[in-house]
Amino acid sequence: MDQLALERSTTKKVTLRLIPFLFLCFSISVLDRVNIGYAALQINNDLGFSNAVFGFGAGIFFLGYFLLEVPGSAMMAKIGPRKWISRIMVTWGILAFLETFVHTPIQFYTVRFLLGVAEASFYPCMVSYLSGFYQTKHHAKAIAGFMVAIPSTNAIGALLCTYLLSVNWFGLAGWQWLFISEAIPSVILGVICYFYLDDQIEKVNWLNKEEKKWLIDVTTKEKLEKQQVKHYTFLQALKDRDVLILSAGYFCWMVGYYGINMFLPTISKGLSEKISLSTQSMGWILFPMYICAMVTMILVGNHSDKKNERRWHVAVCLTISAIAMIVSSYIANASIILSFVFLTISLCGAFGAYAPFWAIPPSFLTGAAAGGAIALINSIGNLGGFFGPYIVGYIKDTTGSFNISMIFLGVSMIISSCIIVFLVKQSGKVKSSKFEKKLKKIS
Repeated sequence: MDQLALERSTTKKVTLRLIPFLFLCFSISVLDRVNIGYAALQINNDLGFSNAVFGFGAGIFFLGYFLLEVPGSAMMAKIGPRKWISRIMVTWGILAFLETFVHTPIQFYTVRFLLGVAEASFYPCMVSYLSGFYQTKHHAKAIAGFMVAIPSTNAIGALLCTYLLSVNWFGLAGWQWLFISEAIPSVILGVICYFYLDDQIEKVNWLNKEEKKWLIDVTTKEKLEKQQVKHYTFLQALKDRDVLILSAGYFCWMVGYYGINMFLPTISKGLSEKISLSTQSMGWILFPMYICAMVTMILVGNHSDKKNERRWHVAVCLTISAIAMIVSSYIANASIILSFVFLTISLCGAFGAYAPFWAIPPSFLTGAAAGGAIALINSIGNLGGFFGPYIVGYIKDTTGSFNISMIFLGVSMIISSCIIVFLVKQSGKVKSSKFEKKLKKIS
């Protein structure tokens, strides 16, 4: 078998083996973000929470996430992704179930915080794990393959959550069933994960000897090349200039992203009520919005790999998202339909930036260093998930409108795009970068 055919055969097998399963696992993680947004439609009335209380509770999840993200990634490097990812999913499933029975703000804050602690390092572990099974040139497509779970789960969640909000089974309200729907599959998939994943390429039995040897050879060669450019340990990677800049850019992005995402059901309900749509009908409006975002994510990821460019793909997506978000808010009184159209464009931009952004760290770091860098970026960035929802809720309670909130969120995302495109150097664009020039000298 020639090298090209061998590459295609091996990459296809890796993709079919890993991407669908990691997609399912990541979907349950995303479902938590979806559930909490829709729960606001009932939980605030049932438990007497204000928008600020809900925003703080939704956001404090990311504070726990921040504190344990980097240590969790270090633990994965020691005990292996199979055991660590399995542990994460089982523990967060148990805590999601406990979330069903909160009654006071303190209970809500506590469970949300512990849920963040339990889930910490889940995403960077998955990205780091995948990067060990793919060549660098396939990273964006591979990442997009399982990250498409974000918009697709939001799409399906729009229908599932709006339906569950209408039920009252066994004395439990709809918002309680939202958390149960997350808890049960999380525990089940966590147990399966322990037996399904392989920690290293050498341990897999679903590739033949020729495919396994080829994959080990190409990934080992890339690791050695990266180490000659930046030979970092786990801790040294946390101090790298580009890693810190990417962390700052991701933070500003997540302020905008989670600020809108956590309150999107509430915003959409307000718009829907103006044209007399029920909560369940609103789900059918949100569904195609997230389908569009899913398609955009795949297309942007493929185009980023094709052009071998990352920074501008991220910046353009975030800028479009920010502008559309602000426009949507200010034309709502003139046209509800146009407002939803611009909300859709905003979602497409916010989701489209994911794949090229997360293809940047593995382009100049490898192994434990890459895992540590991804964990740091994700942990600092997700602090934006704490500030965004809280600030949106506070502004809404203070002004009675989401308009000023949308400006704040949009500006935050534009700042993110500027940071990434103008400050990130060698990691942002592998082609024609210092990184590539050094590789040419090495070869």
